[in-house]
Amino acid sequence: MKWVLNWLLLIGGVLLNTSFKKHHTINPKTADKDTYSVYIIKSQYELKVYDSTGEWMASYPVVFGNKDLGDKMMQGDRKTPEGVFKITAKRKHEKWNRFISIDYPNQESINKFNQRKAEGLIPANAKIGGEIGIHGTWPNEDYAIDQYRSWTEGCVSTKNQYIQELFNLLPVGTRVEIRP
Repeated sequence: MKWVLNWLLLIGGVLLNTSFKKHHTINPKTADKDTYSVYIIKSQYELKVYDSTGEWMASYPVVFGNKDLGDKMMQGDRKTPEGVFKITAKRKHEKWNRFISIDYPNQESINKFNQRKAEGLIPANAKIGGEIGIHGTWPNEDYAIDQYRSWTEGCVSTKNQYIQELFNLLPVGTRVEIRP
């Protein structure tokens, strides 16, 4: 059974269109790395999940590390990387409820980093960084998502309820594309 719930929220003077669709025909226990794909659209502060047929399943509000939403250049810039990644691990997290690790830096990220270094866009001694993932918020601080508070060191953050849904749904190996 499929159902769609659409509603508009007015938060802090910002009109949000939050759409959720739950798809009940796929059992998360039988999902593999190709069952779902994730698209994170930074300019829309949104994480979208699609099934293997390309059908949209759900959208979740997200925030990032830096309000300018640019591509990660180097360690410490608090920017979220752009590109195509894979989920490499999942674990419960002592601070942010659940943590879904992605394979940043991957070869695409390393190539961009080296090119930027060669062009002098970042310092010669800069490091690429790592430990990027999708996670929840501090306990009782889900309001940071509603208020678009960019607070991470470059990760993607969503409400704790949503990270638990994603944690239970998405297997290791799932494709994650982060777009501007």
